[in-house]
Amino acid sequence: MKRIFILIGVLLVAGLVRGDQDPLKVNSKTIALKLENQRVRVLEATIKPGDKEATHSHPAYVIYVIAGGKFRNHAVDGTITDGEFKTGDVIYRDPVTHWAENIGDTTIRLVLVELKN
Repeated sequence: MKRIFILIGVLLVAGLVRGDQDPLKVNSKTIALKLENQRVRVLEATIKPGDKEATHSHPAYVIYVIAGGKFRNHAVDGTITDGEFKTGDVIYRDPVTHWAENIGDTTIRLVLVELKN
């Protein structure tokens, strides 16, 4: 039984079990679809001060920061990381399941380009 829970956890972290963790669905108030085709899905995130996202997953993706700000990232393993997006930054991220919150006093605006196989 313990092995089953470990396997499920590994699949969730690897992003192989997506379920209702699509950021476009679970964070529909802060995420908008801009483009989708066979190769990429482009999302725009607008996260106001104090906003908290629901847990969601991304495949490998690139972030372009339109308007920066301070954030707190919560990984599914319980790791919490504070950071700051700087306007104009371009960041590559490996697949992840997480949720984040805006802990600053400015609205964060991001373009996320999710890569498809």
